[in-house]
Amino acid sequence: MAFADLVSESLAGLFSRPGRSALTVLGTVIGLAALVATIGLSQTAGNRIVGRFDELAATEVTITSKPPGLDGVSNALPWDAPKRLARLNGVVEAGNISTIDVGDSLVSTSPVRDPAERTDFKLSIQAASPGLYDAVRAHLRSGMIPDELLSDRGERVAVIGAGAADRLGISRLDQLPAIRIGDDLFLVVGIIDDVARQFDMLSAVIIPEGTARQMYRLGAPETVVVETRIGAANLISRQAPLALRPDNPTGLRVAFPAEPQRVREAVQSDLNLLFVILGSVALLVGAIGIANVTLVSVMERTGEIGLRRALGATRRHIATQFLAESSTMGFVGGVLGGATGILIVVSVSAIQSWTPVLDPLMALSTPLIGGFIGLVAGIYPSMRAANMEPVEALRSSV
Repeated sequence: MAFADLVSESLAGLFSRPGRSALTVLGTVIGLAALVATIGLSQTAGNRIVGRFDELAATEVTITSKPPGLDGVSNALPWDAPKRLARLNGVVEAGNISTIDVGDSLVSTSPVRDPAERTDFKLSIQAASPGLYDAVRAHLRSGMIPDELLSDRGERVAVIGAGAADRLGISRLDQLPAIRIGDDLFLVVGIIDDVARQFDMLSAVIIPEGTARQMYRLGAPETVVVETRIGAANLISRQAPLALRPDNPTGLRVAFPAEPQRVREAVQSDLNLLFVILGSVALLVGAIGIANVTLVSVMERTGEIGLRRALGATRRHIATQFLAESSTMGFVGGVLGGATGILIVVSVSAIQSWTPVLDPLMALSTPLIGGFIGLVAGIYPSMRAANMEPVEALRSSV
């Protein structure tokens, strides 16, 4: 049988029942579209997650002081640490944060104790420099952030986190609410409802650093939080100790995200594995559909197979014809499925304002994958057709 005759017979077999062939191809289209879309979306989502990781975790450096050594030399951070770090190339924002020891003092919003309802709570009291709020990317729900002037003057003002505000029953600032830390009165000037770093701030009361120095004898900053540009964290982690304590750089402890490439690879690998499994299941459904339809076609065309065998067609000719039909359905499904999958990835990325990411080899290989799936799915039906004896095939069709 010539190749042109084989193609002609295969196309005639497919177009003899166009509705059934179209539905069979649709199963392959759905399977391959799901495979391409899931892999593309996993790569796009993985790229988005990695971008978020780079944006937050990979741009954060925290600096703390080590305990004093046996020689008694202090390792305290300087008060002007944010200003010193701001001179380094790659630093975006920096700020000090310290936890204040207020003993057994409770925080309350009312000077009157209500026996029926609790009005005082044990909350974390923190002191922050003005630049800390930008360094942790704090989102202000209402009010203002204390500036450097209020800090230098030691004003009794406070910013509270959303969790602390809920416990204290403060939701508005237009009535100038005040809180008490023990017996000390503070005016609430701001409420923050979200931070990208230092999440304990959401359940804390935050006062200016200068106020903490005057009222609670804060001796030195506890921690410096630094936000860097992407890729500068490693460099800043080496330069920061020299900028803050040139006399004793080894007395500072610097923490920064190490080896982010491993995190990227782990996230991408997990997402790819998950979505490949889902896409493979959908592709298996399409392969089963091709096998079923090809088998039904063999059973319905028994008379045709017997006649062709009686006229001299060999078993190989019959098997090749049905394999060509199933492979063609798979190939067409691969072309349409690959195009549909790419369209889904681009559409979802456009809606979510993401950057679409897809391996070109995966998109271009979908016709070959579809053709191979069709070929494998048609093996059993084609072998069954090839094994039919001419006399029996003609007798069963009568």
